[in-house]
Amino acid sequence: MLSQAELERYARHIVMQEIGGAGQQKLKNARVLVIGAGGLGAPVLQYLAAAGIGTLGIVDDDTVSLSNLQRQVIHDTDQLSEPKVASAAQAIARLNPNVAVEPHPTRLAAHNALALISKYDLVVDGSDNFDTRYLASDACFFAQKPLVTAAVGQFDGSITTLRPFETDNDGNLNPTYRCLFPKKPRDGLLPTCAQAGVLGALTGIVGAMQAMEVIKEITGTGEGLVGRMMMFDARSFRMETIRYKRSPKNPLNGDEPKNWAELLEET
Repeated sequence: MLSQAELERYARHIVMQEIGGAGQQKLKNARVLVIGAGGLGAPVLQYLAAAGIGTLGIVDDDTVSLSNLQRQVIHDTDQLSEPKVASAAQAIARLNPNVAVEPHPTRLAAHNALALISKYDLVVDGSDNFDTRYLASDACFFAQKPLVTAAVGQFDGSITTLRPFETDNDGNLNPTYRCLFPKKPRDGLLPTCAQAGVLGALTGIVGAMQAMEVIKEITGTGEGLVGRMMMFDARSFRMETIRYKRSPKNPLNGDEPKNWAELLEET
């Protein structure tokens, strides 16, 4: 049950008809894994901690560098060279001591993805590369865990929610990440964040959207982004949403599905 201090801390949630005490209790009971404690992961972790998520897992093998601080607002100057999972855990403890943090100072990889993801109720992908995005989406499919995934460029961002192991209201299988992006871009085709740069505040906007999606998914509030991808252009401050459907050619829930080992062999 929520303590008296928690009732006061989350009062602005509890008075909301669509969340209330029952919704706040769902948040407290939830276990969420955040992949990456960087530009997207920083606001995700802060808002989910503030919202009262009971357990936050953090996967990241990097350390805090000075160039991170322009956008990765969960870290600060005194924590340079510290592991990002440790720095983020300290910030969360200061923000909300009711939240349990499970740091995983490693990189999400083929040998650990299923084991890590299976321990949580929902996964948030804030990684900055396509290899991790595809691995996370594939592992979430086989572990049957919802995934909120996002990406940012210099001035633009996108976000969608994946539940491809379930069907929609008409009985059709939900689409996968591979329905949206069938093939990974070849290495070197797209510039990295270090090469092209990124507007710091943009990661805050898109990361906050990811946190919003997580809260909606856990509490059952509103309409999620399953089968929809929201795209945001910071230069014009315009948002556009596109719909996408399951492709029968996708290797997860398509007409000729592959198993985990076969997918790893291909990728």
